[in-house]
Amino acid sequence: MSEKNNPSFYKKISKQFPEVMSAAAALGTTLRTAGPLDEKTSHLVQLAAAATMQSEGSVCSHTRRALEVGASPEEISHTLLLLITTIGFPQAMAALSWSQAVIEKKTNK
Repeated sequence: MSEKNNPSFYKKISKQFPEVMSAAAALGTTLRTAGPLDEKTSHLVQLAAAATMQSEGSVCSHTRRALEVGASPEEISHTLLLLITTIGFPQAMAALSWSQAVIEKKTNK
């Protein structure tokens, strides 16, 4: 797993820049609660956006977050499969592979 996808790297940066990371987290919470979408749906939307940007770290993060708020592995996979006609097969498969690695790690504990 690369450093950018490593939760311990996130923790390290959070310790180094606590005010910045706290502000970013607060903004995320504010945005997720500003409208009618529930938290699970919000993370699935953010997961799809991360996939379109080919942001491996963000795909991994939103996969973890979606699982934590009750998304099933099937919902996560479906979210990414829906992108095939929008971002292309190779990009969607890359995102799906990153997401599956997180799911496998979480379910094998």
